[in-house]
Amino acid sequence: MIALVRYTVAVMLHSQRYLPPALLFVICIGTFAHDVGVEPVLPVFAPMTAVAFVCAAWLAVALVAAEEPVQRSITAVNAGRSWPQLVAVALVVLATSAVLIVLLLALPVILGNRGVGALDLVVGAVALVTGACFGVAVGLPTSRLVIRRPAYALLAMLVLLMVFLLVRGLPPVNTLVMLLSEEGTEPAKMLLPELAYLAIAVAVLAGSVAGTHAIASRRD
Repeated sequence: MIALVRYTVAVMLHSQRYLPPALLFVICIGTFAHDVGVEPVLPVFAPMTAVAFVCAAWLAVALVAAEEPVQRSITAVNAGRSWPQLVAVALVVLATSAVLIVLLLALPVILGNRGVGALDLVVGAVALVTGACFGVAVGLPTSRLVIRRPAYALLAMLVLLMVFLLVRGLPPVNTLVMLLSEEGTEPAKMLLPELAYLAIAVAVLAGSVAGTHAIASRRD
């Protein structure tokens, strides 16, 4: 698995498919977090959780498509099984998201915001990781492994992103964004619900990997 993850990282770096979602994340940091040096940071985590969700889904779809079908089959033969490829994609996307998340979390500290507490950063980290996990869970089944026509795959991904972002009360993304947007809520009271949403996201991600593998295996 380690060798497969390293290979997936090499494919991502060589194809440069990480650049558009990473640039989107950085641009959104500049848009939503430009005052984190002096302002409270919790309100920033609400929109950035949505951004992490979108960027992770985008990167997952792009990374799955980085290999041509023939090359993907060769990789599967060398790996012995095909499902580790999906696990490697998920791990690489989450690792890339983690680098961007650390960049965001470090920003208020670097800018000297003395009002930022450790619990604030923990709450933000859990929210952002939840968004990234659920983004991968949405990206895998809307990749070309499941939906062969690119236009239909893109439409399916956009629909799912809009649904989970905009349908009020739908966990975990919308409910998490709404929780972080509430004024006056203490970080300590946010942490337990956030952990529940993270558990949901991880469970859905595991199901997404299994379902994507099952469908892709039947088609191959």
